[in-house]
Amino acid sequence: MVANDAERGAGALRQLREATVDICDVIPLTAEEDFRVTTVTRMTGNALLVDSSVTALEYDRTPAHIARGGLDHYHIVLCLRGEMWFGAGRRELTLRPGDIGLVDMAVPNRTVLRDATGARARMMSVILPRALLAPRLAHPDSAMAFLPASHPHARLLASQFDALWRPEPDAGGAEATIVAMADIIAVAAGCTADTEHGAEGAERHLYLAMIKRHIAAHLETPALTVQELCQRFEISRATLYRLFEADGGLAHYIQEQRLNRALMLLIAPAAQGRRLIDLAVDLQFSSDSTFVRAFRQKFGLTPGEVRKRAEAWLRDTGTAPTTDNLLHQLTRR
Repeated sequence: MVANDAERGAGALRQLREATVDICDVIPLTAEEDFRVTTVTRMTGNALLVDSSVTALEYDRTPAHIARGGLDHYHIVLCLRGEMWFGAGRRELTLRPGDIGLVDMAVPNRTVLRDATGARARMMSVILPRALLAPRLAHPDSAMAFLPASHPHARLLASQFDALWRPEPDAGGAEATIVAMADIIAVAAGCTADTEHGAEGAERHLYLAMIKRHIAAHLETPALTVQELCQRFEISRATLYRLFEADGGLAHYIQEQRLNRALMLLIAPAAQGRRLIDLAVDLQFSSDSTFVRAFRQKFGLTPGEVRKRAEAWLRDTGTAPTTDNLLHQLTRR
């Protein structure tokens, strides 16, 4: 991850211009001493993630910049604060908070970022190489798309930006998510027949990833009911059940994740004094006996036996065990 927090004034503007000299002209729409910019970038798979906050300015990408080459990409942009106006020829779009747009950087264009309150506009982008998205588009050389914040696909895509920015995302999962995002945005921009056919699978992938992240964040709450999940994600019961068929069903998946969380808590030194009954209640098991029975069925040992082995590991090695090395030890025995 690369962070550039040049922050303020003429120095910040000069650094931004130097970094983008072959890409575009930077035209501040404030006095130079009032200029502010913060940019964080991260490579993930075959895409670049960019999170930027900036005072009002204009980016002007001219035919001369295009001729220099070096930027043959599409941007999927999520507006988080302020407003973004993008124009290419006679085509234009305006993004406000929650809106998502697709823009093609291989054509001359102008982009204006501003916030009516005087705060910095904030945008997050997934920058895709042309080779990834162009084959999915019916008209790759004139692609532009707009999804308002109220559109289900806008909310679906927006949820993925946060996931891609996690400190240590799974590489394979991130790449699959980016491909699925490309399929979804291609439908909005006008896609090929093959992409339209595969978009349903991409939608399932993103919905499943979004719901699983929600489940992981709420394992110690009673909120993971079918009704709550259907209302939160605006899907039917039948759709929810279909999404989790490969995981043995929704209830089975949630219980498996709660048992995995229990294992992590049992071997954590900070949780050594936590009573098993409290752990069972916090993880929404109906009783400690139900918890112990399910735990033993999954891991082959009771929670108390796992805790004793974790304590022995700590005494012998001086370090707390991880779930991987503890499970490896249990498997060998």
